[in-house]
Amino acid sequence: MSLPKISIITPFKNTNSYLTACLDSILNQSYTNWELLVVDDHSSDESYKLVENYAFKDMRIRLMTNKGNGIIAALQTAYQHCEGELITRMDSDDIMTENKLEVLYRLLSKSGKGHVAVGQVTYFSATGISDGYAKYESWLNSLTASGRNFSELYKECPIPSPCWMIHRDDFDRCGGFSPDTYPEDYDLSFRFFEAGFQCIPCSEKLHLWRDYPSRTSRTHEHYAQNYFLDLKFKYFVKLHYDSRRPLVIWGAGFKGKHLARMFLSRSIPFVWMCDNPNKIGRDIYGQKMVHFSAIDDLESPQIIVTVANPEAQDAIDTFLTQRYLAPMIDYFFFC
Repeated sequence: MSLPKISIITPFKNTNSYLTACLDSILNQSYTNWELLVVDDHSSDESYKLVENYAFKDMRIRLMTNKGNGIIAALQTAYQHCEGELITRMDSDDIMTENKLEVLYRLLSKSGKGHVAVGQVTYFSATGISDGYAKYESWLNSLTASGRNFSELYKECPIPSPCWMIHRDDFDRCGGFSPDTYPEDYDLSFRFFEAGFQCIPCSEKLHLWRDYPSRTSRTHEHYAQNYFLDLKFKYFVKLHYDSRRPLVIWGAGFKGKHLARMFLSRSIPFVWMCDNPNKIGRDIYGQKMVHFSAIDDLESPQIIVTVANPEAQDAIDTFLTQRYLAPMIDYFFFC
């Protein structure tokens, strides 16, 4: 019995310096029944020529040009030509471990449809990894190890964009690459969750995630903080908000204020609270700031926490669990 074909979708733009390592890591996979649909997003360097040379030598590599502009259009362009039963992504500046496709396939084949196979990741950089990326890697891998990726869905994107695999039928069922919504990887994570898919626990590091100053997620406006907040707001209102329960925003920093404006724009009432004595009692956007102890006066609240400090988050989590409130039901960390 032959193994199913895996379609690997890889957009690229001006990543000539990294493409050789990326493509070689795909060619060296222990799982060999794959096709690579690699899409040029109008590069101005030698990237296209480099990929063209690889495609000439290996018929599994299919090179095409983006019909539109940007990552989403490139993903859509590639997906129109997919032949595989299984779908995965790869970034053109990253590296696969030799067993990445094999491990993800094995996990998915054991669990069946309705699941997403996710691998652990390792950041690397010529100049060293920042503390922020190191913490994100640790957080992401801890979730993946137990398959709890959706348990902190509103904090950050809980599924690494270039390290997942899914049955094509399931991918189509949740909209695939169709939505024109950035950040596209985070939007896809929400749609996986909305479809009721389960993440499969994985203890292996399967993807080497390169960081460098000109990386798209660092430089493009579509990955700015406000885009992430807008996406969180959209899905919270769609999937979790209960108009019968009092809504609370905890925190009055940038995120708290941004969300407050969004709820006000939708005429959704909320109680706004914090622990900052300089803000308590003040009127912001027509909302009076109150002390967080006011939670005890509310019946069955839904609480969005926007406090960024990790120690404060731990204290807030303890405070809320002591009141028998449950994460992803009664309270949500948007930070």
